[in-house]
Amino acid sequence: MKTMWAPWRMEYILSDKEEGCIFCRALSKVDDLTLYKGETTMVIMNKFPYINGHLLVAPRRHIATTLEMSDEAPELFGSMLKASSEVARKKGVDKSGFRLILNTNTDGGQEIFHVHMHLMGGEQIGPLRSRR
Repeated sequence: MKTMWAPWRMEYILSDKEEGCIFCRALSKVDDLTLYKGETTMVIMNKFPYINGHLLVAPRRHIATTLEMSDEAPELFGSMLKASSEVARKKGVDKSGFRLILNTNTDGGQEIFHVHMHLMGGEQIGPLRSRR
């Protein structure tokens, strides 16, 4: 398996992490990283991306796991992922497909305990492997 090298992420890896949730903070302010704030979902650009165009799609409601989603949330979440993928493809992020990553709980690699999905061009980054 090929290991992905993203040296620009060292600032994030080595930094003291801000208290609180990045998604909840994004809802309460206007910034250049927040692309969309809908009634139930939001889309922000990853401040420390693996690749250009690395998006994060999340429900507005602060929930830690998919088990806490309301019955309609998966459909709304999926609609936002699809819309984000269509925009990314139009912008040329990836022609052949996307990588969707959902980490749940600490053992699953989750660091931010607000459900969110990573959307990245699959061909651009190759296989990912945890550094833990």
